[in-house]
Amino acid sequence: MDKLIFPTLAFLCLLIFVAPNKVANATKPSSKTCNQTPYPELCNSLTITPKSTLNTLDDETSSSFNVRDASLKFTLAQAQYVHNLISTMDTTSFDKLSKVAWVDCLELYEDTIDNLARSSSSKSNLNDVQTWLSAAYANHETCKNGFIDFQLNSKLQSFPFFNTNFSKHLSNSLAINKLSLTSSLSATQVSTNNQIIKNRKLLSSDFDGFPAWVSTGDRKLLQSSGGPKVDITVAQDGSGDYKTISEALAASSKIRSGSSRLVIYVKSGIYKENVVVTKSMTNIMMVGDGMGSTVVTGSKNVQDGATTFRSATFAVMGDHFIAQDMTFENTAGPAKHQAVALRSGSDFSVFYRCSFKGYQDTLYVYSKRQFYRDCDISGTVDFIFGDAVVVFQGCNINLRQPMSNQINTVTAQGRSDPNENTGIIIHNSQISGSGVSAKSYLGRPWQKCSRTVIMRSGISGAIDAAGWFPWSGSFALSTLYYAEYANTGAGAGTGGRVKWGGYHVLTSPADALKFSVGNFLAGNSWIPSTGVPFTAGL
Repeated sequence: MDKLIFPTLAFLCLLIFVAPNKVANATKPSSKTCNQTPYPELCNSLTITPKSTLNTLDDETSSSFNVRDASLKFTLAQAQYVHNLISTMDTTSFDKLSKVAWVDCLELYEDTIDNLARSSSSKSNLNDVQTWLSAAYANHETCKNGFIDFQLNSKLQSFPFFNTNFSKHLSNSLAINKLSLTSSLSATQVSTNNQIIKNRKLLSSDFDGFPAWVSTGDRKLLQSSGGPKVDITVAQDGSGDYKTISEALAASSKIRSGSSRLVIYVKSGIYKENVVVTKSMTNIMMVGDGMGSTVVTGSKNVQDGATTFRSATFAVMGDHFIAQDMTFENTAGPAKHQAVALRSGSDFSVFYRCSFKGYQDTLYVYSKRQFYRDCDISGTVDFIFGDAVVVFQGCNINLRQPMSNQINTVTAQGRSDPNENTGIIIHNSQISGSGVSAKSYLGRPWQKCSRTVIMRSGISGAIDAAGWFPWSGSFALSTLYYAEYANTGAGAGTGGRVKWGGYHVLTSPADALKFSVGNFLAGNSWIPSTGVPFTAGL
């Protein structure tokens, strides 16, 4: 993070908290906009400065953009303030586990500051902003979850964000940005929103490849019959440039210049290491020799002192990450509970012909936009979970036998705010559980606005007739969004499904299309460049 943030923090807080009415030409926001937020009183307390650059918009649209800018700047300042409080906490009374969770919070709030700073830029696409704000919300919740993992609720109560309105302002920013997005699409002259309209036009076509946000260069890499041109080779036998993946990543910044795509070829072998692709390591492509041949393995887990966030064998935060023909696994076993094989918080990340093996919490689709094609995922409890905007297409999802006192749940989606654009979509895939005797379900609501949709997929008889399982009592049953569309197989019948208010059986293709790669993931704008095959529609 920029070291200049904190010296300016006192000034920011003074400007925003002490003297908001001293800003030149400042006004109060439109009550019409604020009344559509979760916390109107906080929205109405903001001070905004009208912008002449928005004169091309009608009054209502212009107002929503002005309030949006003020809300984002205020939320960013609060995030900086909270991070500063966390970083200067007296942790002398913290035990080892408390300090592990505290370190997570520092990293997560640094990422939140980055997401909010990008969101506050006048050049940012409104769809991108909704994704980054959703990721900031995931970070806030994950900071808390680290303490909950270790049953340290008493320590959590002393954390600085409990004495601020940060999460409420973030929730308001999500709502206001969504209003701005809606307003901008209905306006006839919105020069700042051309890219959104362009992307909407792209949604009508299919590609025999990946979603459109994959660049032409990346598409050629993935479609190359001889494989991509390799920059670094990793081989345990010493025949490559490095013997470990972590060494190759550490050297990556010295090997390439600028932000060009860097290809790391990982030869066949079992790599026993915990790998982290940091936020600064962008545009990395990692290619193996195939599922089961190139294997990255580890066994970190919550029982042995890692938070769920930190237990991942392979963690990636750098944007535009691609993995192909590899296996990621966590061998901790069902008795160790939360143990992640792979965690991705990489925006526009793609996983093609990869395998993810574990038990509880195998695949952590942590945040931002992700696409999985022709992958194998296996596990027991909540083994596909997180708060990303993610689509699984052409994947094999395999239930394993849990402990005798456990049930299986395929998904546990973590959307906490109704205005987050996140959700887990499973499309044209297979869900099976050969030899599994435990009761098994499609998912359960980890957070109150949990959203999961399963479309045109094969569901085996291993899935219970009820289909879905509650988290705790009636929690989230009316606020979640779970849906099924045109699935087949012995477990696909919807006659015996749950009767929750948030559960839906979709019968209209138009309704199902909202959750396609083209629409939900805006895949036509980025996946084609990776060269990974995909279906944009149903």
